[in-house]
Amino acid sequence: MLQEIVIKTTAEESLKPLVEVAIRNQLKALQHGITRTRERIAAFEKRAGMTSAEFERKLQTGELNETMETVDWNMELAALRLLESQFHSLREAEID
Repeated sequence: MLQEIVIKTTAEESLKPLVEVAIRNQLKALQHGITRTRERIAAFEKRAGMTSAEFERKLQTGELNETMETVDWNMELAALRLLESQFHSLREAEID
């Protein structure tokens, strides 16, 4: 799906370089968030001795009880998916 955003201003300064810098900065922030989230997920995997895919399967089939640890792990996985989605969407943006 193609999305288009139009930004209008009466400012004399060109907005294009400012928007490009803002996008680059947001990409850096998202990448940092992805890295930190992956580190937290790796810690969960190490403590539990299983991959996140295995964890999710066991959680869905009821093989694991819901605890604060499983809720936190599940939330980190959801956060990672969101961050990665935002990163990929923004990385593909083109400014004309």
